[in-house]
Amino acid sequence: MSIPHVHKKPDTDMVNSPPHYDQSIECIDAMKAMTEGKELPPHQAYCWQNAFKYLWRWPRKKKVGLEDLKKCRWYLDRLIAEVEAEK
Repeated sequence: MSIPHVHKKPDTDMVNSPPHYDQSIECIDAMKAMTEGKELPPHQAYCWQNAFKYLWRWPRKKKVGLEDLKKCRWYLDRLIAEVEAEK
């Protein structure tokens, strides 16, 4: 007697297509566009992009959305400190 083949639903691809990346514009493309042509120190650009990334995706991550808001704030505070240190 043969065992019928069971079709298993494919696992979510959390690397290439995680569910919180379900928009027509990818966050990484928006991040690239927002820094093109800007004269920013690399670390400031990094902090700006990370704050943006966490703010962009927080409503799509139901279980850890608040954590993403706090990460956004951490990077924003770091960016503020970097900009203040320049003055």
